[in-house]
Order: sequence, then structure tokens, then C-alpha cells
Amino acid sequence: MTVQSLVCAPTKDPKQVRAPDGRVLTIPPDWSCLPPGDAGLTRRVKAAGPTWAVVEKVGRKTFSKGVWAAKTTIDAEKAKLEAERATPEYAKKRAKAVERRQEEQAEYVVDFETAVRRFLRFSPTFEALELEVAKRVTTHATPVGSGTVARTERIPIERRAEAAVLAWMRHQTTRYDSMTVARVKGARRELRRELAEVSRAVLDLHRKPAPHLPASCPLCRAANGS
Repeated sequence: MTVQSLVCAPTKDPKQVRAPDGRVLTIPPDWSCLPPGDAGLTRRVKAAGPTWAVVEKVGRKTFSKGVWAAKTTIDAEKAKLEAERATPEYAKKRAKAVERRQEEQAEYVVDFETAVRRFLRFSPTFEALELEVAKRVTTHATPVGSGTVARTERIPIERRAEAAVLAWMRHQTTRYDSMTVARVKGARRELRRELAEVSRAVLDLHRKPAPHLPASCPLCRAANGS
């Protein structure tokens, strides 16, 4: 039987997977599982022969459970890759790639903070507050691997900035983290929508020149760390 490359779902049996058409397949005896974590090695193994990638879907997210392939293929590709990674040429290439990513990250942080300020657009009366909120939101949302909305590329940076501000305010200016949410489908989404409207109203207060007492403003208190 010809083995084809497939993207499968896990089963309760670690030696079996579920194919896209619903069939339960048994892992060939001479295969081994390459765990996730080394994207370069995974790409090489997939290109070298048939593989069964195991992906588990939880809600809207998917998680890799590894790639099954012939053990000889995994061992051979791993040895070749390790030999390449031990060369001075690879070290130089790696260093340049790290430097490039750091530069790109630094540029993105600046661009994102600018987008946050464009969304806030506070009155000059609250310029200092605008700067502090933009800094705090950016610091929280932009680190690589943070998993926040700021790291997605599916939506424009303006929408990322807006969503990041509202998410930060939800945790910093409301009682969201201590609220009990009913285990009903859509309840948490509706709560977040309601809190977002409250946060928008708070933001609007700072888009007008009329001053107010910081002690009575949840955003001012959050920005001041109180």
C-alpha cells in the first residue's frame, strides 16, 4: 500500500491517527514521531518522504502534536541538518537573521505605538496620559510570542491597536478578571462587548479638553499604577 502524506487528527490510541476522510490509521511500525519545535527539521522531513502530521483543534486554535515519518528519514535529515548547523557559515547566517528580526521588531514596536496614539487621539490636555497609555499597551502587546492581537497579521495595524487598547483596559480599568461569567455560549463575548463600550466612553472623556479628577477616572488610575 502506498503511503501518502496526510494531515491527521489524534486519537486516544497514541499509535493511531484519524485521516481527513474519517478513517483510523495505524502508525507503520518503522515510523517515529518527530515532536514539534524545530521548524527547519520538520520542513526537511516533510520534503523527504510521506508524513502524517498530527494536528489537534481546540476551539478556533490548532496545535501540532508532531509529525510521523519513517525513523530512517528523521534520523538522516536530523544528521544532515546538525552538520549544516555546525558550520561557521550557518552561524553567520543565523546571527544576521537574528539581527534582522530584532530590527524588524524594533520598527514594529514604534509603528504599533504610533497606531495606538492615533486611536487614542486624546486632547492636548491629556497628552501625557496618552503617551503613558500608549507605552503601557505597546509594552504589553508587542513582545514576540505574546499571542496578543498585536501579533496577528490578519487585520490592519489600526484595528490591532484598537483591540489591544480595549483588551488592556478590560484588564486594567474594569473588574473583568474577578467577574464570574455564566458558562453559556456567547456570554463571555457579550461581556467583553459591554466592557468595550464602557472603555470607549472612558476614552471619549479624554478626547475633550475638559479636565477631570484623576482619582475618579479608572484610566488615569491605571496609568498611574494605582
